[in-house]
Amino acid sequence: MSGPHETSIEHGSGQKTLSSYIIGFILCIILTLISFGLVEKRMLSDTYLYLGLAGLAVIQLFVQCICFLRLNCSPEGRWNLLPFLFSILIISILVGGSLWIMYNLNYNMSN
Repeated sequence: MSGPHETSIEHGSGQKTLSSYIIGFILCIILTLISFGLVEKRMLSDTYLYLGLAGLAVIQLFVQCICFLRLNCSPEGRWNLLPFLFSILIISILVGGSLWIMYNLNYNMSN
């Protein structure tokens, strides 16, 4: 149900409302400012800083997928979720393979 000032669009994986976009936008800004604050104030040691930034990046990825891409487990949302997961798999293989090749090149060049 949408209120009198609620703009909604029915497309693909369910109803998209202006409020879901605004909530997603605000959450992304908050997560970005937290990340910036952690780096700027150096509140954590280097190891925990990297882990914290990676955690905040993963949380922001989920926020963007849910609020903007409307990926969910509904029957309509599954049609968008499966290509997204396949893309993540392909990107992981490319990045992992590239890092593996660079590690092997570094090892072979220095030994």
